[in-house]
Amino acid sequence: MNEAETNPAQLEDYEKQIFDLKQLLEISKSLNSTLDYMILIDSILYTIMGQMKVLKAALYAKRGIDSSAFSLHRNYKGFELEHNVDYTLDESLPAMKLFSREYRCYTLDEIQQILGNLGGLDKLVPLEPTLIVPLKTKGVINGIIILGDQIMSEDFSAYEKEYLLNIATLAAIAINNAFLFEMTTTDMMTKLRMKHYFYTALIERMEQSSLSGKPLCVVMMDIDHFKLFNDTYGHSCGDVVLKQVAKLIQLNTRPTDTAARYGGEEFCLLLPDTAIEAAKVIAERLRLNVATTITDYENTKLSVTISLGIACFSPEMDHSAKSVIDRADKALYQSKQNGRNRVSISA
Repeated sequence: MNEAETNPAQLEDYEKQIFDLKQLLEISKSLNSTLDYMILIDSILYTIMGQMKVLKAALYAKRGIDSSAFSLHRNYKGFELEHNVDYTLDESLPAMKLFSREYRCYTLDEIQQILGNLGGLDKLVPLEPTLIVPLKTKGVINGIIILGDQIMSEDFSAYEKEYLLNIATLAAIAINNAFLFEMTTTDMMTKLRMKHYFYTALIERMEQSSLSGKPLCVVMMDIDHFKLFNDTYGHSCGDVVLKQVAKLIQLNTRPTDTAARYGGEEFCLLLPDTAIEAAKVIAERLRLNVATTITDYENTKLSVTISLGIACFSPEMDHSAKSVIDRADKALYQSKQNGRNRVSISA
């Protein structure tokens, strides 16, 4: 008889390790199956909650490729957050440098003992996290996971911490891949998606709409008299106007929507599961917000308006992405012809 046969406990340990390795392989496949940042964040949270058997989990992540801080946004489950408290953590905090230097799981007490203070993580104290797990890839911290107590036990074992750190490493790689994808599909000036990404997303949504019967709308929009801003104040002013309008578009759209810079001063918006009446409400709200927002440029206050056109995808009428975009574009042209700063709907 070999030793494994005479030592059931050791055999059980080996079987658990093999099972956990298979689990890690499946987790890796799952996390790398999507490059959609918001879907990925949810997937990471639910994976960790299920694997570690906790009821509270939160993921600090950057909100954009140009962000220098980590925020919770909606990336938490179970924790009760005060909505008037800013939980943002800057990437330059001493704690982040510690995580990068010594990559492991931490408690707040351990951070206190190592640094002599909490290294800028004082905002976490009211949340009473049991464990803090940094996400690190290529030597850079790109997120932090905080966990509450386990359901079945009080303390995480050394083996569980090691397993958790393996999941965190896979999550960090997936987040890095999502950011790289975002960089290649994002217009760096406006931080909106690029035209080719919009086309791809539209084709996918059209297929889904055809199968499900759920409505799908496209909104095309254009900044009124944009050339005037460039000719009067220079191209730097035009850039400021573009960024301001793009920001308002982002603030007035849902996570499921896709906003893109179509070209020049023209933008487009993809609204899945949205009927024409709801699309018009969204477009009107956006139009009004742009019209009532003052843009400051070198001590000059500028008023900006946009014209919009909406088309609802019709499987019978639209056999290509270009078809529905062209119809929305014609509705936009109608808004321009009728005085600008208005919304028109494609017939």
